Amino acid sequence: MRIFWTFFWTFLLVNMLTYVVSSMIGVAYHFATGTTLAVIATVLILLIAQLIPNDPVHH
Repeated sequence: MRIFWTFFWTFLLVNMLTYVVSSMIGVAYHFATGTTLAVIATVLILLIAQLIPNDPVHH
């Protein structure tokens, strides 16, 4: 379920960002570009979450 919600929010936010940026620079919005970037961003987010240690730090 964690992976689904990560993809869901990443999908929405990246497509929104792609739409806004494409409008600002004057190029056409492509849904496939936003979706591809969302999949890549989701994989990177999940990989970074796995690499960060979850153990408490001992002093």
